[in-house]
Amino acid sequence: MERLQSAERFRELVDRDKYTIVKFDATWCPDCKNMDRFIGEIIAENKDKDFYAIDVEQLETIAEENGVMGIPSLLVYKNGVKVGHLHSKYAKTSVQVREYLESVIV
Repeated sequence: MERLQSAERFRELVDRDKYTIVKFDATWCPDCKNMDRFIGEIIAENKDKDFYAIDVEQLETIAEENGVMGIPSLLVYKNGVKVGHLHSKYAKTSVQVREYLESVIV
């Protein structure tokens, strides 16, 4: 999963006519490391979608603009619009993440 380093790249990717999922995380976050253990399987199951990661401490403005209050959070975008936001409280297991993606992506 590519780690985004700039706000410009983030905006370029989320503006596309394609589902783009962005994981907001931080290097010190234990729940983020837990998600890293299973997110690869979910990415493999969703080859028609693009997955990226953003460190909230490196791109604080992007996190704030998108209402990221807890990490890890998974946000789904299409055509520049945020169509889903899985808050950290509900992103603890692979089942939760899969159910979220199924409910948001039609």
